[in-house]
Amino acid sequence: MEPSTPVLPTQVTPPELALSDAAPHAIVGVEVVAVPVLPGDDDTGPALGPGAEELSEQLGADLLALLEAEKATGKVGEVVRFPVPLGGPTNADLRWVFLVGVGDQGTDALRRAGAALARATVGRSSVATSIASLTDDAGLEAFVVGAVLGSFSFSWRSQERPESAPVARIVLTGCAEDRRPALERGLALGGAGWRARLLATVPSNLKNPPWLAEQARLVAEEAGLAYRVWDEQQLAAEGFGGIIGVGQGSATPPRLVRLDYTPRKANRRTPTVVLVGKGITFDTGGLSIKPAEGMTTMKRDMTGAAVVLSVMAALETVGCPVKVVGLLACAENAVSGSSMRPGDVLRHYGGRTTEVTNTDAEGRLVMADALAYAVAELAPAALVDVATLTGAIKVALGQRTGGFFADHEGLASAINDAGTRSGERMWRFPLASVYEERISSKVADADNAGGGPGAITAALFLQHFTGDVPWAHLDVASVGDSPSESFEWTAGPTGFGARALLTWLGSDEPLAGIGTDA
Repeated sequence: MEPSTPVLPTQVTPPELALSDAAPHAIVGVEVVAVPVLPGDDDTGPALGPGAEELSEQLGADLLALLEAEKATGKVGEVVRFPVPLGGPTNADLRWVFLVGVGDQGTDALRRAGAALARATVGRSSVATSIASLTDDAGLEAFVVGAVLGSFSFSWRSQERPESAPVARIVLTGCAEDRRPALERGLALGGAGWRARLLATVPSNLKNPPWLAEQARLVAEEAGLAYRVWDEQQLAAEGFGGIIGVGQGSATPPRLVRLDYTPRKANRRTPTVVLVGKGITFDTGGLSIKPAEGMTTMKRDMTGAAVVLSVMAALETVGCPVKVVGLLACAENAVSGSSMRPGDVLRHYGGRTTEVTNTDAEGRLVMADALAYAVAELAPAALVDVATLTGAIKVALGQRTGGFFADHEGLASAINDAGTRSGERMWRFPLASVYEERISSKVADADNAGGGPGAITAALFLQHFTGDVPWAHLDVASVGDSPSESFEWTAGPTGFGARALLTWLGSDEPLAGIGTDA
């Protein structure tokens, strides 16, 4: 059944972040003051950053001696806690001083320091920190992203636990109002990652393709995007055979969603980028059913669609200068008497056919339709898809690095650079045509399950639907789930890709070098 209202479980919200040019100990009403700790060199020990000297005087405590007693080094993520005595010589609300390692103060270190501070202040009301005053706008942005993502949690409990809620407010001290653009950009990137994680974490007894389409409609209203949705009748009538085939076994029908972003200064010559997201709201594997342990994380198999949706919501905030169309190919891969069968042949948008030899290779079937539609109808300057597509990429890369393919050197460079700058690192794999024979079929244009090397054959399958458009394929199945808490990563769905794509699309010239092969 379709949900009657587009509800989400109880939402835990990110902290509020504010700027102040005051010193951290001067902020009234904060419960925690966090001071940066800078690593020393071979001859000196760690040093305390801005605000430490005044705070030591106010508290009548030697914070540097405390640091040395704890054998702290200033490495990133290290937090030393110092309780403030009740009735001490300071404002009445201050209860803790946290000394937070900031490592080499690069963007990666500051992102991680932000996440470490967020975790250390769970259950607190507010914190003031001078960490962002150490760095330029790129560092401030990274710190904010870390603070937002390190705060992420998900709850659908009957009663909330205040002690597990993220800190409500973080004040960035020593930062004047002219740094607000960096703050806003950090909130946009971190917020996109948060939204993608939230959507991927919602359990599949609540979310399904119509529900996800409704979330997209709400985002379109929020962000001023054009919105269109195809229901199952329209999909069938217009020839989206891959989406229909995957979704036909489910009690909840498939959907294709289109969102359009147009920058304020766009004209007829403004190029278009198309983003395609895999939106499998639950994947049983279909009749080629997964083992039980393989299904435990499949509520997040719509991470690609969640990432695209979250990126679309934030494009205006990051100042994206090009038009962007987001396509969410949504279906539930279920088991029933009407499920597609091994041996079925599907006809995709535009006419290309696929023999289904494994119903658990379903993501590429829905994405093929969306890619073909984009090429035929949207005249994109670049085409990027995002999907938790293959277990093979996880075998190759583990769970801390994403994989990607590209058929254009300029686009590959842009994606790789954005991944590095955003902290969502990816490794490029080859589109090795020597494996084309693996996806050949005797009865159709292609076989959907070419086998090993699985990530490459899946990418080769998709490439046939991309025409001559510069194209990149992000296979994020390796990083779709984090196995543990690790800096900005929280255990569970990661929403990987949102920050990288926004970093790319929010640059001054995202399509520079992509007009022709480099």
